Amino acid sequence: MAVFTTIDDPSAYFKVQLYTGNGSANHAITFDDTDTDMQPDFVWIKNRDQSDSHCLFDSVRGATKVLHSNDETAEVTDTDTLDSFTSDGFQVDADVKVNTNTEDYVACCWKMGTTSGITTDAGEGSYHITPEAYSFNATAKQSIIRFDGDSQNDSTVAHGLGVAAKFVIVKCLDQSGRGWAVFHNKNTSAPGTDVLELDKTNATSDDAAAWYDKVPTATNVFLGNGNDTNATDEYILYAFADVQGYSKFGSFVGNGNADGAFVYTGFRPAFVMAKYASPGGGVGDWNMYDNKRKGYNDENDYLAANATSAENSSDNQVDLLSNGFKWRATDSDSNESGSTYVYMAFAEAPFVNSNGVPCNAR
Repeated sequence: MAVFTTIDDPSAYFKVQLYTGNGSANHAITFDDTDTDMQPDFVWIKNRDQSDSHCLFDSVRGATKVLHSNDETAEVTDTDTLDSFTSDGFQVDADVKVNTNTEDYVACCWKMGTTSGITTDAGEGSYHITPEAYSFNATAKQSIIRFDGDSQNDSTVAHGLGVAAKFVIVKCLDQSGRGWAVFHNKNTSAPGTDVLELDKTNATSDDAAAWYDKVPTATNVFLGNGNDTNATDEYILYAFADVQGYSKFGSFVGNGNADGAFVYTGFRPAFVMAKYASPGGGVGDWNMYDNKRKGYNDENDYLAANATSAENSSDNQVDLLSNGFKWRATDSDSNESGSTYVYMAFAEAPFVNSNGVPCNAR
């Protein structure tokens, strides 16, 4: 029998969870789906009701260690935020960014879990950085890598995916004023030299100091000696690759029409983040959509990863379909005619599972 997907149950590796704050310490958030239990390793929380910062946590840095995707601040230890990763969710305390009484939140959660045995070096690059700590998932092709930079050009750091990374985020932990460098394999025709910034609206730019003009291999991410990716400081790296029926990292060209561009992913998306990326062009937010807020087409409200803004429900922008997503708006952030956009997407269900059973549209 033909294999239609690699992962039949995406919820074992990625979940979107909505919750309402209670303003109290030790507020346990348990995943409310009926699928596989999952102890998350990477949790991204945003207050939907207020202009609060995004809060990013991971098991490699440890609970209470906070980063904000919307700014360049260094990592902060805050025991009033996410204080533990649990067997089927996480626990937050009373900080307003994660737990204001009666306010609504969304959390995107990824499972990694393997903390030893990563493949390193592979004889690539002029210098090699050994990860300080890590957690990766060889099935879902997603990883968290902590490393100390060496300020050398053509340095490599292992990502643990076993295939070439298609989407990479790097953030300096111990110095403020350092941006969120993003590699995307579909930035332009020369992706190795180009960088996007998760905390900014800028279009893609040519910057060899980020990735040293080299695309990732099946073992390593290449680094230049830029401050955002590889000074003599401490960094966190998040890496992802395509998995049939689970994740997809690609690009599309807008058509400026309410009957907008259709993007085939091979699964019903649980989460999509898209960004304007035409080189030398205009600006655009990193807009985030998911299958829980508001939960039906085409009323899919969005948040911007680069901004503190509350959830935006003013525009009907995208349909999440059984096999991909389709744009409905015509603005420059999502579907401007002739402009290039990059996206990352994770699945709610594969379009066709390994038994040949198709999923339904929403």
